[in-house]
Amino acid sequence: MRFELYRDAAGEWRWRLRVQNGNVIADSGEGYVRREDCEHAIALVKRSGEASTVDMTTKIA
Repeated sequence: MRFELYRDAAGEWRWRLRVQNGNVIADSGEGYVRREDCEHAIALVKRSGEASTVDMTTKIA
């Protein structure tokens, strides 16, 4: 797996997470004016392995 950092057509910074077979499994969903902000977002995603999983189908009333 690898994170790819790139500029979009509008010149904003974005990231995507690509797996071994070439498929993109996640992306930034928004552009960042500053590269540092985009890199910070990548760092947050890297730390998200600690996040809990919530089954939202059990939350539907």
